[in-house]
Amino acid sequence: MKQRIAIDMDDVMADTYGKFAELYLRGEAPRYTLEELREKSFHEILDEGEFKTLMQNVYEPGFFADIPVMEGAQDTIARLMEKYEVFVATAAMEFPNSLREKYDWLARYFPYIHWRNIIFMGDKSILGAEYLIDDLPRNIETFAGQGLLFTAPHNRDETAYKRVNNWQEVADLLL
Repeated sequence: MKQRIAIDMDDVMADTYGKFAELYLRGEAPRYTLEELREKSFHEILDEGEFKTLMQNVYEPGFFADIPVMEGAQDTIARLMEKYEVFVATAAMEFPNSLREKYDWLARYFPYIHWRNIIFMGDKSILGAEYLIDDLPRNIETFAGQGLLFTAPHNRDETAYKRVNNWQEVADLLL
């Protein structure tokens, strides 16, 4: 029986932070460059009004439809599936309009992941897997297996969990 890996979608498989950065830079008067936006989280760099305006985009139809794929994710996940039972575990309940868009995104970019292995959820503590690859420390904190923190600007100072910086590091660790 294969070990199980649960993989988060946003900021792990999908470059959601990059999508937000693109939207910010296309806005009325961006004050920061892409490089500056990649150095710190939006919470740290934007004022409250800018942050709130930017985050409202997740409620707009189409937001989740065209998020770029993280470099190396498609190949590495396909290779992981040869050795592990792989599940996509994405928190989608907070943004109900994301359900269809996330499903369609996965079908487009990861057609080899069966629909039975896609979990739209809220609380990831219920997952029964040996590994969880996620960008949010709060999800890893409540996970019973081995958590791997996927590096993102919003978790760069977190030191409590094993970190992977990219999909090559995931492959080096698990394959």
